[in-house]
This record gives sequence, structure tokens and C-alpha cells, in this order.
Amino acid sequence: MAALYKFVRFDQPDALRPALKACCEDNAVFGTLLIAAEGINGTVAGPRAGIDAVLAHLRSLPGCADLECKESTATDQPFHRMKVRLKREIVTMGQPQVDPAAGTGRYVRPQDWNALIADPDVAVIDTRNDYEVAIGTFDGAVDPETKRFGDFPAWWEQNKDRFAGKKVAMFCTGGIRCEKSTNYLIGQGVEDVYHLQGGILKY
Repeated sequence: MAALYKFVRFDQPDALRPALKACCEDNAVFGTLLIAAEGINGTVAGPRAGIDAVLAHLRSLPGCADLECKESTATDQPFHRMKVRLKREIVTMGQPQVDPAAGTGRYVRPQDWNALIADPDVAVIDTRNDYEVAIGTFDGAVDPETKRFGDFPAWWEQNKDRFAGKKVAMFCTGGIRCEKSTNYLIGQGVEDVYHLQGGILKY
């Protein structure tokens, strides 16, 4: 099973769908891939050779040569069909000006994360949804208590004064939301922004 995302500008995302879906189906790979003008996101599962074929296809797309994924194994196929969907955003924030492909916060490797967040000048923000935070979070992390990612900008606007003069370190499940949230904070004038590379799944 492979979970993946890549922020990259696709001029005609819908034109990429037929060949991508055919590649998945021809290689017995199932799951969901979301494609938009801002990139691609999704999770798929299948035999080793099938996953390799789909990843090779994805990496052949313009700007996707360095696409990374997080892999795991399963004894049974967790998905029953293959969906390739055209979306407005690959992860919904509702901020058209946000463009992670243009720049994000500084990546922090998992092995360096604990040292960063131990710094008293660093404020840690958990960008996951409330039900995910309830499972567990880092000590001292600020929980925005958002039910969906699109609520984050309004929360930031109401709480930004709390973080004046602080370095801001953000984390999420797999990294995709932090790509957007750190770009958003940079656009809001926050100078020192960091995020956990690969999210909790790589930590």
C-alpha cells in the first residue's frame, strides 16, 4: 500500500486521468487518487509489481520525478475499486492564494524534531483534525480544535497574536496539510516556520 502526494502545477489535470486510471487497473491497483491543478494526493494498494508500475507512471508526469510515498503492507486488499477524481484542491483549505509548490516552511527531519520542539522559543501547532488529535499529540502542542482543515485560517486569524515573535513548528499526519499551512503562514508574514517532514507517519 502506498500513500502519496505531490504539490506541482498541472495545467490540464483532467487530461492526466484516463492514462493514470488505466495504469492502475491494468496492474490490479485499487484505491483513490485525487488530481487537481495543484497536484496529486491519494492512497493505493496492490501487488508489489503493480505499485511499482503506478509509481513509475506518476513519476513520469511533469514535475513529479521526485514524488515520494509512504508504504505499508496488508494481507488483504483494503480497497474494492479504483477511483481517480478531479478536485479543486488535493487537500481542502479554501485559500486560493496558497501555493505550496512556490515554497513551504523549513523541513525538519524526524530525528531532529524533538530537539526543535524542546526550544522554549518554538510554538508547536498540531494541524490535524480534532478526532486525530484525540488519539495523541506532542507534549505542549497547541490544538486548534478544528473539525476540518479548512477551519485553520479562521483559527489562525483569531489566535495569531499568541505566536508573535515565536518560531512556529507545525505537524500533521502525513505532511500534506503542513505543506499548505506553512505556506499560508509565510503569506501571513510569519518568518520562522518549520514542519515535520513526512508527518507523524515518518516520525
